[in-house]
Amino acid sequence: MARFSPRSGILLALTGALALVTFLWPLLWSASDLPEWVPVVLLFGLTPLCLALVVSDLANHSLDVPGLAMLGVLTAIGAAVRPLGAGTAGIETVFFLIVVGGRVFGPGFGFVLGSTTLFASALITGGFGAWLPYQMVAAAFVGLGAGLLPKAGRVMEMVLLCCYSAVAAFIYGALMDFAFWPFALGGSGQTGLSYDAALGTGANLRRFLVYETVTAFGWNLGRAISTVALLLILGPAVMHVLRRTTRRAVFLPAQEPVPSDPARSRQDGVSWMDTAGGRE
Repeated sequence: MARFSPRSGILLALTGALALVTFLWPLLWSASDLPEWVPVVLLFGLTPLCLALVVSDLANHSLDVPGLAMLGVLTAIGAAVRPLGAGTAGIETVFFLIVVGGRVFGPGFGFVLGSTTLFASALITGGFGAWLPYQMVAAAFVGLGAGLLPKAGRVMEMVLLCCYSAVAAFIYGALMDFAFWPFALGGSGQTGLSYDAALGTGANLRRFLVYETVTAFGWNLGRAISTVALLLILGPAVMHVLRRTTRRAVFLPAQEPVPSDPARSRQDGVSWMDTAGGRE
């Protein structure tokens, strides 16, 4: 439903590059003399701006009318169901819709759906904070990746989606944790798992992997299991309905009502009030 124009592709590539910098800034900072304000500017300035430009460009120029309607419906459903699972032992209900939407309607649609769903859910739950731009960008690329999966038969398609969702659940959690890991353990070098800018990239990466395994493996596993379970239970039926809706959706332009002719109505034995809707 959403096709990437050259401009959208350039904006998407720029957004991806900036997102990697904002997520992985501890490695870049420890490897060079990167000023402290650079990640802040990228996170709260350039990255949200590029994300907004990509979403706006796709919505205005690449999504057709049925695509916009479906985007609104799936965004609203995702925003409504996300509070049912978020924060409970890592169980996430929203990634199922993002993965299915990206798979059925393509990578462009999945990218927009991931970002709009997380933003809409923040409006409902009041979940605004420094984490929201990270969540929007990461969820957008989850939907993008689902749309880029190769074509396959019905059984192999579910296998691909389940494997992808499980891996994406761990990558999503790791990226979110990595961005805030330097502040999670009370400052630089206070523990054996703390971020230390004086260490090299390899040492900090090893520390983070241990920290992520100890503190977040269960949450990421819960996200992976819940998403795969929803795909196995509801995935085939939901994708069938979405594909059927896409094939049958027809949007007709609005037609102006034809003004009634009182004289002709009287000649036909029908009063003017009857033709205007006065008679039921």
